[in-house]
Amino acid sequence: MPEPILKLVDLETLEIQKDSFIDEKLKEFSSDMLFKTTINHREGYLYFLFEHKSYSDRMVALQLFIYIARIWDQKVNKENDTHIPVVIPMVIYHGKSQWRIGPMLSDLILDYDTLPEEIRQMTPDFRYQLYDLSQFSDGDIKGKVKLAIALSLFRDMPRKSGLEFMDTILNAARALRDLEKEEKGTEYFKICMNYIVKAESGISIDQLDFVIEQLEDTYKEGSEVTMTLAESLREQGRKEVRDIERYEAKKESLFDLAIERLAMKFGVLPTEFQEKIATLDLKMLQIFNINIENFKNIEDAKRFLGI
Repeated sequence: MPEPILKLVDLETLEIQKDSFIDEKLKEFSSDMLFKTTINHREGYLYFLFEHKSYSDRMVALQLFIYIARIWDQKVNKENDTHIPVVIPMVIYHGKSQWRIGPMLSDLILDYDTLPEEIRQMTPDFRYQLYDLSQFSDGDIKGKVKLAIALSLFRDMPRKSGLEFMDTILNAARALRDLEKEEKGTEYFKICMNYIVKAESGISIDQLDFVIEQLEDTYKEGSEVTMTLAESLREQGRKEVRDIERYEAKKESLFDLAIERLAMKFGVLPTEFQEKIATLDLKMLQIFNINIENFKNIEDAKRFLGI
């Protein structure tokens, strides 16, 4: 943060909050962290939005505006506060290309600078602090150990793969192991590893197993954290396989039903006809089966299928 702002923020009182304010459909591309702290001697918040996209998102200021409003809404309507707190928005970007989008909400309004002052005063505006990690070297990433570790992980996630990124994770684990007694290093390692997995970094179960093996003798707690994540991914994979199997079984059943009903109504179907029905997804197969009783002849069915 800029030095004048940093002087007003008490970093010793930082307390992570469990809430997320991101729309469910956008969680594939973004994640967030909210920290409660003291700003200018009063309760305030630091809001971090982590952008997983490989490109700059022009609408990030609008997204921040919505998320900050949700934080305020929660304070007023759920916690019954009579004032809204200061929320400092920060964007952490670690895509491969440089961020080239203006940091003001007003950058999204055409010809904002030409508007009369009276209108500008009635238009919400703010600036977010951007950290483009693609431009940071190891020498640039300074400060407290935990912050430097997190920034290194976020920076290297899109830039490195395979063993290179495993080295970044192992270095982070070793550094956090040394903080264990004083600063809850394992808890912080868990937060970082959860972020890596949720951010769809491409890390595989085999790579997590490699981390488990490497840490087993030197950092048992970190190895156990990674083991729990690996098992979670395995279970997720098993669930996805089961979901696919159920989906395919339903499709096969509806396909057989459609062929049987059409054959009873119009006789033996050409191979081309059956192949076209086989390309329908589950929803369209359901709709097709509903409409079979309305088909007066085979041409009606062909028109429905676009043959």
